[in-house]
Amino acid sequence: MEPLLTLRDEFELREGRARHGITVFYDTFDGRLHADGVTLRHADGQLVLIDRETGDELVSADATGARRLFIADLPEPLRERLANVIEMRALTVIARVRVRRQSVAVLNEDAKTVVRLMLEDSRVTTTGVRGYEGELERVRELLPASALPFVDEAVLAAGGRPAGTSAKLDLKLDSDEPATEAAMTVFARLLEVIAENLPGTLEDIDSEFLHDLRVAVRRTRSLQRQFKAIYSDRLQHFRDEFKRIQQVTGDLRDLDVYLLDFDDLRASLPEAMQAELDPLRSVLEHRRAKALTATRRALKAQRTLDALHEWLEFIQEAPKSEQTVSELASHRITRVYRKMVKMGRAIDDDSPAEDLHELRKVGKELRYLLEFFSSLYPPDVVKPFIKTLKGLQDQLGRFQDREVQANALRALAPEVGQPATVMAMGVLVERFMKEEIAARTEFADRFSAFAGKAQRRTVKDTFG
Repeated sequence: MEPLLTLRDEFELREGRARHGITVFYDTFDGRLHADGVTLRHADGQLVLIDRETGDELVSADATGARRLFIADLPEPLRERLANVIEMRALTVIARVRVRRQSVAVLNEDAKTVVRLMLEDSRVTTTGVRGYEGELERVRELLPASALPFVDEAVLAAGGRPAGTSAKLDLKLDSDEPATEAAMTVFARLLEVIAENLPGTLEDIDSEFLHDLRVAVRRTRSLQRQFKAIYSDRLQHFRDEFKRIQQVTGDLRDLDVYLLDFDDLRASLPEAMQAELDPLRSVLEHRRAKALTATRRALKAQRTLDALHEWLEFIQEAPKSEQTVSELASHRITRVYRKMVKMGRAIDDDSPAEDLHELRKVGKELRYLLEFFSSLYPPDVVKPFIKTLKGLQDQLGRFQDREVQANALRALAPEVGQPATVMAMGVLVERFMKEEIAARTEFADRFSAFAGKAQRRTVKDTFG
């Protein structure tokens, strides 16, 4: 059925010349545009942002297409609309379709254009004309509804996932199944996340591929530690291998963070001093290039590939444990929580920074346990618990990050060399030290909410 047939009874249509062309659709790897309800396409020399539900054009701008687009590569109207959506991620091509394209003007009885249409094969995109909102609404009512947005059909046809690839776990576990079987489900999902993010890490598409890969490795190491009693002695070999993967990717991630934050750090300096920081960016970029080479070599090495493959075999072949996952998870959550409470109560104003760092590490262990096994417990207990824990972790993270950043800038000063740049770095170090002190003063309030009587009772009642 011709998609414009229903319009012809009420409106005059002025059809432009039909032509064939390529339409390219973009999104981030994890589908951030899809989640935001929009589609970005490139056709006829324009990038166009489209409402997924209505098909309306929201923003458009002249632009050249590319294999990869960061927020800085987008024309200003699109940059402003999408900056908080895609953040540091790259927009990449998710589908490329050859279509028959035709522009159509919808005219009123005075022969004035009241709505503009773009017909791509059997799909219609509408663009309103100011002052004719009623006509636009009527045109939308008359046009046939599509079962799927054009972009979704194109992505599915190309073998992709319209919603992108998420690094979330989203697991549903049976509380009565053996702990080894439940752990295998979690471990297998984490391996899947590593495998999904490995190509993007090696291709250096954007920094989040490495970040998500490292989080999956760190989560794997955490569960290995927490459930080590249910596995054979060979588990230690895999713990060592995942630790090595974590270490060989660490420098690259640290440099990614510095470069992602660089513009904000630069802007935080007095205006007269901001340009003096630019030589530091060059040093960081040079170091990052070397770290990327080393990371690629380590991740592509046969040793790494064998470790990941053999790890999957190991968890699949593990004998069934006598403990159920619910029993073991509850036991570990309770033990780790009590450990955190004990450690936190021992921290005072004179405690060394290492004590807060260790508390943050144990906090990660607890958070991962809660995330892994959240489906085993009431959501109205787990979600607030994670929120309280996250508040404490964020505070501890700010403390550690500022200390690490200050130490790193001090170490980089001799390599930068230029006195004016070193001076600007010194101003940043001073700022980091002040923020570190401020973060430490917040600790008592955050910890009291986490270790208070009500939270301890909840942990005992739910996991004890």
